[in-house]
Amino acid sequence: MQASLEALCSCPGPSGREDAVASQAMELLRPLMDEVKKDRFGNVIGIRRCGTENAKRVVLDAHLDEVGLVITGAKDGFLRFRPVGGVDPRMLPNREVIILSQPPQFGLVAVLPPHVQKAGDSNRSTPLSGLYIDAGLTQKEGEALVGTFVVPREPFRALLGRRVSSKALDDRAGFVTLLRAAELLRDTPLDVDLYLMGSSREETNGGGAVVGAFSLAPHCFIAVDVTHARTPDSPKEETFPAGGGTVIGIGPNMTRWMTDRLITKAEARGIPWSPEVMTGHSGTNAWRVQVAREGIATAVVSLPLKYMHSPVETLDLDDLEHSAALLAAFVQDLAREGGEFLAD
Repeated sequence: MQASLEALCSCPGPSGREDAVASQAMELLRPLMDEVKKDRFGNVIGIRRCGTENAKRVVLDAHLDEVGLVITGAKDGFLRFRPVGGVDPRMLPNREVIILSQPPQFGLVAVLPPHVQKAGDSNRSTPLSGLYIDAGLTQKEGEALVGTFVVPREPFRALLGRRVSSKALDDRAGFVTLLRAAELLRDTPLDVDLYLMGSSREETNGGGAVVGAFSLAPHCFIAVDVTHARTPDSPKEETFPAGGGTVIGIGPNMTRWMTDRLITKAEARGIPWSPEVMTGHSGTNAWRVQVAREGIATAVVSLPLKYMHSPVETLDLDDLEHSAALLAAFVQDLAREGGEFLAD
């Protein structure tokens, strides 16, 4: 599980430029699925068929893209850029980056040393419009890179215990959770067709999951994403302990029978879990997928993650294991146990 996570997180894959991470995801899926393909929108899809004609279709989704930057211009060889997704400007000064040119180039986000800052500057965050990437380029070389995407240059690190830190754990960790669920189901007969989707462009518009869901027409869809893990300065009522188990979304935009089944399976199998009340936008692909086609039953399962949308995102691998066990339990015997699922 850790090796798969490191392989995926090491790939560049900002929204709309997921080719490298998609190729890695396909390689990891192939031993576990009957068919693996990539659609025209860049979604990676693995299919495990149960062998029953006209079987119900279940999609488990995690997005493969990460937040990043795109070069918009140059000034004296220094590169201007804009965010791709929700980039926190506080994390950028003095950050090493990889410019996704051919071949890729090293750069760093320039920062003024304290000796030449104006009074009070050190107490303020520099806005994105005031930041530049220094790659040692001439003005002409910089201008030639306009439209090129950029990602942080940050290695995958194993911390103490079961903790790991990396860029792009949001949501490569979710995709590894899908892989682990498929491993747990490898020798288990299914009564539904199972689709694992590594979706594109979640960080910008969620279009990958909507396109994929429209094409696959699932009878139910679970978005596996990240939520905020607890830190000393975070509000306790809005965060969840890393290593404390999986997190199940509860709210008006999650289909009730799916949420109830997730909770029931977690309780029956002793899987540690916490409820996350989502009264509006879940911040996941489930938000838009629920109204795709004529409406798709959706649920949300999340992994507690510290320092979201930063190059040092941190989580506990035990939470991946618990979440994978929950997904496997949800899928197993789904058609046989029936209920509202069969009525969809």
